[in-house]
Amino acid sequence: MIQLKNQKEIASMKRSGEITGGALKAAQSVIRPGISTREIDRAVHEYILSCGAKPSFLGYAGFPGSACVSVNDEVIHGIPGGRIVHEGDLVKVDVGAYIDGFHGDAAATFPVGTISEQARMLMDVTRQSFYEGIKYAKVGYRISDISHAIQTYAERFGFGVVRRYIGHGVGRELHEDPEVPNFGKPGHGPRLMPGMTIAIEPMITAGSYDVYVLENDWTVVTSDHSLAAHYEHSVLITTGEPVLLTRWDEAGQ
Repeated sequence: MIQLKNQKEIASMKRSGEITGGALKAAQSVIRPGISTREIDRAVHEYILSCGAKPSFLGYAGFPGSACVSVNDEVIHGIPGGRIVHEGDLVKVDVGAYIDGFHGDAAATFPVGTISEQARMLMDVTRQSFYEGIKYAKVGYRISDISHAIQTYAERFGFGVVRRYIGHGVGRELHEDPEVPNFGKPGHGPRLMPGMTIAIEPMITAGSYDVYVLENDWTVVTSDHSLAAHYEHSVLITTGEPVLLTRWDEAGQ
């Protein structure tokens, strides 16, 4: 069941969203050649705690980190650890913060030093596909109108759109109804209504959209080991323009 949020609940979601966005900024501030994914996770963890919130991901279904840190062909759910990132890598960081009974959820892809032209295009197209999608995150449209816009934009550049993992509602639970795919025909799914809060998160690949899960039962990688990018915001549907609850200063991207 889709949970519509009232003004008090929206205020709490704005707070959790602000902290979530700040956690992405904290991750961005430490990403450089030679850093480990564990150190990126630590920066996220310490920032969220410093704001009086709890990391949404830590312990979620047994996940061991406060952030998912995925490198290159890893699409999502990378487990932080001793892996060192290098010049030219793409690092995806997915974070959530829980406070006042509500979660925020956001993700971004970060370049490590100088990256290839293909990697830069993939990162930029993934981000822009999100913004193409939220043009339809308005009352009167349906969920799949967002989905179709994301898919159409990404595929225009010859990129793959992951089917197996999708966006979702967000609020008192980290994952709520409705499901928000990044692909599909327009005009399907629930109609968007004021008070809906959804996490829209394109997961785009430079090659095949097929993915599989590593033996750690978490990390999702591209089947052909092509590069992948990820971008996400928690979004509030209003009577007017959508509100990005997890907006953060992306200067330096």
